[in-house]
Amino acid sequence: MSASDSEEGRTLIVLEADSDAAGQRLDQWLAARLAPGLSRSRVQALIKQGAVRVGTKVVDEAKRKLATGDKVSVDMPEPEPATPQGEDIPLDILYEDDELIVINKPAGIVVHPAAGNWTGTLVNALIHHCGKSLSGIGGVKRPGIVHRLDKETSGVMVVAKTDRAHKSLSEAFADHGRTGDLERAYDALVWGIPQRLTGTIDAALGRHADRIRRAVVPEHREDARHAITHYAVQERFGEGQDQFATASLVECRLETGRTHQIRVHMAHIDHPVVGDPDYAQAFRTKSNRLPEPLKSAVQAFPRQALHARLLAFRHPASHLLMRFEAPLPRDMGELVEGFRNL
Repeated sequence: MSASDSEEGRTLIVLEADSDAAGQRLDQWLAARLAPGLSRSRVQALIKQGAVRVGTKVVDEAKRKLATGDKVSVDMPEPEPATPQGEDIPLDILYEDDELIVINKPAGIVVHPAAGNWTGTLVNALIHHCGKSLSGIGGVKRPGIVHRLDKETSGVMVVAKTDRAHKSLSEAFADHGRTGDLERAYDALVWGIPQRLTGTIDAALGRHADRIRRAVVPEHREDARHAITHYAVQERFGEGQDQFATASLVECRLETGRTHQIRVHMAHIDHPVVGDPDYAQAFRTKSNRLPEPLKSAVQAFPRQALHARLLAFRHPASHLLMRFEAPLPRDMGELVEGFRNL
């Protein structure tokens, strides 16, 4: 991918379709290549505005099929003014320089404002802390955000403070580390003990009947997004006891980055994340088989037991490899310790 300024306040992004892109819809392919900086709806809006060309021709149909070698250019308009306001919300800062900031996000905070969460978000905190230095690439000023964690998922996040950092980090996350140095590892406390202690879950994700949720769907479905999760069991709890009251601490590494990917994939192999309100509902009664006080602790745990422990990436300016880890937050650590004592 290459990008160059076409005029003041605008950026021209140029991409070439490879053999894997042949036959794909233009909007779907662009959204995947430019994620997470641009959503599919934002890409579709740009196409309607005449901001996307294939070769020298403006394309106004999102469903246009691509061919190998197609040159696709996206004329990015100047970002609109940011609507979120800065709020004095404490940040757990692991590292900061002129280009970026790395934080340990607590559970319970939304990354950016949206319906039902217009204030109290990570973006509000970042605007207050960083001021005007945050990057506003992506068509609207979602300051610095190049990847996300679910509201109730804790852990390491990197935020761009310059457009250079935003472009570099966005490309790394869009590539998911396949050809670069991006590395992400999550700790998940899941129900049961997988028969295979290491494995790969390769299952496309798409829309669920409930619009908030995601589901494993057939690869040929229009909304299907390729998704791969690698897992490795780190600890096993309750072995030799009631098989329905066992659990495991699992490390998950992402080869792709889809919404709710780990949560859906682990549920897909019948080992959902403990406490997950969306994908572990069928396992809620499992806690009744646990001894006290673990039974009460599991039933009172208010979120999915998922933590983004590790994030590594190459610095966009110095090009040094940066690596950050955050220990389990207290609530999840206490829950894991409770299972250790089974």
